[in-house]
Amino acid sequence: MALLEVRNLRTSFLTAGGVVRAVDGVSWSIEEGETVALVGESGCGKSVTALSIMRLVAPPAGRIEGGEILYKGRDLLRLDEQEMRRVRGGDIGMVFQEPMTSLNPVLTIGRQLTEGLEIHLKMPPEAARARAIELLGMVGIPDPQRRLSQYPHHFSGGMRQRMMIAMALACNPSLILADEPTTALDVTIQAQILELMRDLSQRLGVAMLIITHNLGVVARYADRVNVMYAGRIVEQASASELYANPRHPYTLGLLRSVPRLDEPRRARLDPIEGQPPDLTRLPAGCAFAPRCAYRSERCGEVPALHAVGEGHGAACWESQRLARREAEVAQ
Repeated sequence: MALLEVRNLRTSFLTAGGVVRAVDGVSWSIEEGETVALVGESGCGKSVTALSIMRLVAPPAGRIEGGEILYKGRDLLRLDEQEMRRVRGGDIGMVFQEPMTSLNPVLTIGRQLTEGLEIHLKMPPEAARARAIELLGMVGIPDPQRRLSQYPHHFSGGMRQRMMIAMALACNPSLILADEPTTALDVTIQAQILELMRDLSQRLGVAMLIITHNLGVVARYADRVNVMYAGRIVEQASASELYANPRHPYTLGLLRSVPRLDEPRRARLDPIEGQPPDLTRLPAGCAFAPRCAYRSERCGEVPALHAVGEGHGAACWESQRLARREAEVAQ
């Protein structure tokens, strides 16, 4: 049984322009100790998927319309609010996208770390403080005892992100959702944060969902990948298979729009033409068709995610033609 299994999840938002179907029938899973990536352009529904798992989609505008989110066999959508509070931070930790806006500016670092320990693990204040010092040391923050009395604005961006990782790990969760964990950090700090997360995940046996648009992160840190476009999963595969044999035009476009050190240098990168669709006015059929070089008449129908190899699925009518063309180019 998977640690977390998302089945046909649908989340929408009511806006002045109409209903935005931010997550539209998404299904994927994470095994214990596994690292899974959720990849796609901004606005494709990655963060909303994570917020839906934690049931943090704000009503009345936002609403989880249907599906199942099975954590260790329990459907999180059927839990009452008190039960869900025990899951948040206790069983499932989350590293939010913007640490400065996720941390409380008027509470000390120590209080923000010890609060969850006292609530979820019923630790007395002294034991919670000792655990907080241990956590800050674990994520590489120097002089952790002195840092407990400081506030988020005393920390640099990289240190705030380390603080968020410490908070996510505090109550020994079995799963961490990391939403763009390296946003707004410089390249060297990004590498440090990602190496830290991988090391802690392997050492503590914690499964991880990494939400990102950075395909370099996916190649180095993910075991399996789910590619999202316009609220839907368009391709699923292991990281190695996805890079070696992409079977959806959108995935191929993402790979061609970033520099590759393992291929001959090209004069210029190949961007994906056009813009992501308006989610309140999605085109009939495949949402990627207006931007796709492989589109055909059949793309007027919505393609289902179907097997194109062992453990590899793609939602594209022309996946076979794409594979043949890529094989010809490679020759």
